Amino acid sequence: MLQPRTMNISAMILFGTLSIFVRGVDLSSLETAFWRGLIALAVLSLLRLVTPRNETPPLSGRQKLIMVLTGMAVGLNWALLFTAYNYTSVAVATLAYYFAPVLVMALSPLLFRERTTPWQLLCFFAATAGLVLVISGGATLTAGKLVGVGFGLGAACLYATVVLINKFCPGGTGLDRSIYQMAGSCLLLVVLVPLRGGFHLLDCDVTSLVNLLIVGVVHTGLAYWLYFTSIRDLPGTQTAILSYIDPVVAIFVSTLFFRESVAISQWMGAALILGFTGLYQVLSIRRPAPAK
Repeated sequence: MLQPRTMNISAMILFGTLSIFVRGVDLSSLETAFWRGLIALAVLSLLRLVTPRNETPPLSGRQKLIMVLTGMAVGLNWALLFTAYNYTSVAVATLAYYFAPVLVMALSPLLFRERTTPWQLLCFFAATAGLVLVISGGATLTAGKLVGVGFGLGAACLYATVVLINKFCPGGTGLDRSIYQMAGSCLLLVVLVPLRGGFHLLDCDVTSLVNLLIVGVVHTGLAYWLYFTSIRDLPGTQTAILSYIDPVVAIFVSTLFFRESVAISQWMGAALILGFTGLYQVLSIRRPAPAK
């Protein structure tokens, strides 16, 4: 079985490459989010059938309801992020989205009584400084790009909420939690999509369908299983730091796949994020994680 840290890093890398395939889907942001959740729900349900049960306490009825509600937040989170891609570059949209770890890092000591050490704070603030460099170091933000940043920040608030609420629900496996959250996202989006133009899956070409399938199976089903399985056993501060891997990957995707310009200061910011995330991991390995 993979270690929680390895699972989390793998999920972050998958999330960072999501835009490559989302931009190849010729559907609205809401409809893309709906099909993404539905495909992932099918994949995760199949995994549940072939995965042996372990001794993890099952989700209570209350926890199942909470997972469904947070799944609705996940669905809106996807829609806002996909909309942000339409207004600004992948790098800026993703990095605005990743102000979420600032909220997780700030609230974890208060909500979970996690002890924050000076070296953790150093790594966090250095990575956050890198994040600011990436967002502020590119070309002048137009009104449209500012709208994109706004959508990204809205998605960030929902993302932070989902992470923190998951920490409050220790029951169930990561697979169980993911299934209920995918169900919640589908329940909300199946109501919203008809209100915003309806379903147009049958109008898609083969390329769009293949991209959508990859998004649903790999970047949602597999990635969320890895992610929600890992965060239950990782301190909130460590989850926040590891989250910065996603935006670094997004910068490389933005440059290599979409030929979007990245300023020198943005590369410096990416180096800060990657360097201090790596330092955090080295220090965490040498020293036990803070008691919860």
